[in-house]
Amino acid sequence: MKKLLFLSFILFISFNVNAQKNYIFAYFNNNGQDGLHLAYSKDGYQWTALKNDKSFLTPTVSKDKLMRDPCIVRGADGLFHMVWTVSWKDKGIGYASSKDLINWSEQQFIPVMAKEEGARNTWAPEITYDEATKTYMIYWATTIIGKFPETASKADDGYNHRMYYVTTKDFKTFSETKLLYDPGFNVIDATIVKDKNRFVMFLKDETREPDQKNLKIAYSDNLVGPYSKASPKITGNYWAEGPTTLKIGNDWLVYFDKYRDHKYGAIQSADLVNWTDVSAKISLPKGIRHGTILTIKKKELKKLLAVN
Repeated sequence: MKKLLFLSFILFISFNVNAQKNYIFAYFNNNGQDGLHLAYSKDGYQWTALKNDKSFLTPTVSKDKLMRDPCIVRGADGLFHMVWTVSWKDKGIGYASSKDLINWSEQQFIPVMAKEEGARNTWAPEITYDEATKTYMIYWATTIIGKFPETASKADDGYNHRMYYVTTKDFKTFSETKLLYDPGFNVIDATIVKDKNRFVMFLKDETREPDQKNLKIAYSDNLVGPYSKASPKITGNYWAEGPTTLKIGNDWLVYFDKYRDHKYGAIQSADLVNWTDVSAKISLPKGIRHGTILTIKKKELKKLLAVN
């Protein structure tokens, strides 16, 4: 009996050690001029800035040299791949890769909207990997002058975004740019994750007249779409943007930037329909602006913690 209890205890400890996650939040501060910031968490709620909240990578590409909205994913090749917003008004995005989130490749400018003469911007790019096709999709929000006049507005400087994308297998050659999602309203800040046999898109309804400025969800059986009609809003009576999500056990946790209130918020759901505000339970570095969350290995976190 003692031997059985001992083995059960060992299995319990082993399961919990293996189950513990190491989360990294990639984000920016201020206008993104100093580059990539990272924070870590063991539970997905309490976050601590790494490197005393100093930048891990200084931006070098585009005229404005910004690094806003960083999105990092671990690729099928084992590398970390990152894209970001390089400017408020450029026609491309930034890209770099790393083995350890510390030492990065030479930064590249990917001119994803260069062929669109009327493209005003390229905002908040993200990457999602499709295991079925062994392909990465990079997607972002752009306003193209004269497109989608049914939702045109003079508010917010006349921006009227839709989501666009390219695909790649190696981050060296890219497909032609295509429209990813037109929900019938001004949309930005999409992030897409796989959920069993479907893809879930969290997005921001950017409509200014009348005010929306909230988060919604759309679904698709395929990464490149088509995506469903957007759900009712899942956030409350405040302006929210920059969603990023992780799943802890059976619960979805969505973080977002309450940018008018200069703080972060979070909501939780077990079914993606009924949401509970858990903003009071989270703690993040002061001044954090939105980015993305990913999971790393214990040895990778240990190396990051050693960086001064």
